[in-house]
Amino acid sequence: MTTTTNIPAWPLTDEQKQIIELCRDFAQKEIRPRGREVDEADVVTPVDIFAKAAAVGITDFMIPEEFGGGGMGDVFTQCLVQEELCWGDPGIGNLVCSNGFFSDPIMVLGTEEQKKQWLGPLTGPNAPMTSLATTEPGSGSDAASIVTTAERVDGGYRLGGQKAWISNAGAAQFYVVFAKTDRTQRSGGVSAFLLEKGAEGMTFGEPMKKMGQRAIVCREIFFDNVFVPEENRLGEEGQGFYGLMGTFDISRVVLGAAAVGAARAAYEYALDYAKTRKQFGVPIIEHQAVAFRLADMATRIESARLLVHHAARIIDSGGNARGIAAMAKLTASETAMFVTHAAVQTLGGWGYSREYPVEQWMRDVKLEEIEEGTSDIMKLVISRNLD
Repeated sequence: MTTTTNIPAWPLTDEQKQIIELCRDFAQKEIRPRGREVDEADVVTPVDIFAKAAAVGITDFMIPEEFGGGGMGDVFTQCLVQEELCWGDPGIGNLVCSNGFFSDPIMVLGTEEQKKQWLGPLTGPNAPMTSLATTEPGSGSDAASIVTTAERVDGGYRLGGQKAWISNAGAAQFYVVFAKTDRTQRSGGVSAFLLEKGAEGMTFGEPMKKMGQRAIVCREIFFDNVFVPEENRLGEEGQGFYGLMGTFDISRVVLGAAAVGAARAAYEYALDYAKTRKQFGVPIIEHQAVAFRLADMATRIESARLLVHHAARIIDSGGNARGIAAMAKLTASETAMFVTHAAVQTLGGWGYSREYPVEQWMRDVKLEEIEEGTSDIMKLVISRNLD
């Protein structure tokens, strides 16, 4: 078979082969069969699927072994895992690995004591869900413009403000929250804080109605004079934006892998359909218009995967990946949008029906062109990192 495979271009270790097989099996048996049900539920977090993933070690595979995790924290392995899980369903796949987005800033900015305190509980079969709170009603792409404040008081800080579009808000037990400790500065005034659900003055809005990826329920978070002890600040004051940008390089590449997985799912579904659906007396794949569309889908998927893996390897080698990470996310997310749209077109009227999954996947992958930096922002990042 020469198109498309899910075989990486680089040799894999035995551990990587095992985690891929585990995730592939989990995606086939636990994720894909539940995708439509979770989508139709709209604003219900599938906590049972998260619990099953935790029980087999998927939710903590990226956390270092010294804190009880699987110890496979390299970005390349995270990409291998994310592609397999999001092949099952983009929203559920991203949900079961969402603790990685919480743990990244802790790994970048946290002390050894903070890592033990906040990462240790995320390991094992009873792992809680977590959340990263950056976005605000008036602050999306421009993360340095956040207005949530952290005022220094005796023993710590008082948080005041509002966050929006926060994944897992309400369902999560632990939160990393970004707030301004110096309102006179932009990026230099942003600091990061660790909070637990139930903190006095911390409340949540109603679930936000979304186009896709409904497995990850988003809510607003309101902070009304919420006390955070000083030991729960990540890094020094003003280091929060630095930590956030460092994790963006990782998260953008991993989300690129998620987009590749969803694109692969749509392509495979459309290919199978084109081989069996007959019109004018022959399978529609024998019509050049359909065959050429599938050829474009396969080519773009292979290209996107190679770029994602290349960016992951650069990060793992310690190289500057700011530009290449943006290229990977831009290419993979727009590939996923093209491929899912093409899959709907290939299925024709049935593609437009909720009886088949491709219309849902098209709605799901639209988010990948928006979250962690829109396609417009990715082009801005790339242009600023040209040599």
